[in-house]
Amino acid sequence: MIEVTEAIEVTEINLPLSNNISLFSRLGLEKEILSALSDLGYEGATPIQEQGIPILLNGQDLLAQAKTGTGKTATFALPILSRLNHELRAPQALILVPTRELAIQVAEAFQSYAKHVRGFSVTPIYGGQDFGSQLRSLKRGSQVIVGTPGRLMDHMRRKTISLNALKMVVLDEADEMLKMGFIDDVEWILGQLTLPHQTALFSATLSASIQKIAQRYLKDAHKIHIKSHTNTVEATEQCYVTVMNRHQKLEVLTRFLETEENQAVIIFTRTKTESMELAEKLQARGYNAAALNGDMSQAAREKTINRLKKGELDILIATDVAARGIDVERVSHVINYDIPHDVDSYVHRIGRTGRAGRAGKAILFVVPREMRLLKDIEHHIRKSIKRVEPPSVAEIREKRTVLLTKKVSSVIREKGKQLKPYLEIVLNLTETNALSAKDVAAALIYLSEEQQNSATEFSSPAPIEKSQKEYGSRRDSKDHQDRNRHRKSRFKKRKEGRPRRDF
Repeated sequence: MIEVTEAIEVTEINLPLSNNISLFSRLGLEKEILSALSDLGYEGATPIQEQGIPILLNGQDLLAQAKTGTGKTATFALPILSRLNHELRAPQALILVPTRELAIQVAEAFQSYAKHVRGFSVTPIYGGQDFGSQLRSLKRGSQVIVGTPGRLMDHMRRKTISLNALKMVVLDEADEMLKMGFIDDVEWILGQLTLPHQTALFSATLSASIQKIAQRYLKDAHKIHIKSHTNTVEATEQCYVTVMNRHQKLEVLTRFLETEENQAVIIFTRTKTESMELAEKLQARGYNAAALNGDMSQAAREKTINRLKKGELDILIATDVAARGIDVERVSHVINYDIPHDVDSYVHRIGRTGRAGRAGKAILFVVPREMRLLKDIEHHIRKSIKRVEPPSVAEIREKRTVLLTKKVSSVIREKGKQLKPYLEIVLNLTETNALSAKDVAAALIYLSEEQQNSATEFSSPAPIEKSQKEYGSRRDSKDHQDRNRHRKSRFKKRKEGRPRRDF
């Protein structure tokens, strides 16, 4: 039995993100990885990353209790990438996950972190995918394997995968693998790995079964417990909209800004560059918008926030770190233009609205491949986020008509004396061209709307034919079939009097 050392408890909600990427640099990560993190908009490490990365970089085993969405993928992926032998074209790290959706997500994360690492290769292995394509990928020399238990067992039994060069094994979402009945398969896989290697286990809960696995397969492990509290604002209405790509994001954003009854809006992007680019695009469309990011001086930051407070600014485009601590009562809407990397960042973001007991609204933009992140957020806040459709062109026209009616009525009431020169123009048009005042007014409204349309250029968003949320929650049915087949095989052997393998 092993002894778990250095039990570290961290309350995530009370630990702010580090102010910049320098913490990752101090942890000893390679410059290529740091460059990728900067590109991805990582402005600092989450508590589990800050505590777990040094342990794994030192080659020690890790037992981490943390919920999904706390940044655990980067916690094991970054040390793995830093410790790889890039000259060796063989599996050096194995990540076991419960579902094919998570296998794809983790593999994509590895690719993102290794975008500047030459020759890096990762292969996701899961049931339901063509066996031949997995074999071809393995033969090309994958250095990291991300797999579900059933399909990985198939490869190991067929000897189509070599794990002789394995340095690290990660059990991700071990509690989910237990719930889905994969633990016997996981133990069979771990039992075949007889050569020395580092092991990390991540689980939202530490049941007796999970602790038993940790005691059997982890050696002198360091334990981290991330206490992630739900602190969402009940007064904030939350919804999400599915968008297909970044170009559609801008169009959908403009539609919401046109139709929503808002006072001030904070829009969150992942990177500083994106915050500045989006601010410029909104300014070009006539919106009173400005960017707020970590490159700004404290004086410039305070000036921008004060403009928002005074009503001189209506839209603020910010990054997570730059927006921390903002307390502006008139913020009625938070729009997550980019879904955050971790769930607590989402809670912090939507906490910028609904201040001082006021109602607020949070809108989340999600592309199809990010649906699992949405599921993580819902699990964390313990409530479903309703899906909404982007406002239609008809709704935008109706909203413009209402606003125009109010503006015209207000101008007639409050600016009557200043209208005299314009009345003369209308009279001249009606008398000279034999036009009615109604026709002149209608033509002026048409020209005004045409000018607005040229700035926004609305088109119909591409429809989402299938609920990606439902797809993202499906279990790996092929892996369940594989698992059941192996169990039946073991049961048959026991009936025939063959000894049962004790895992």
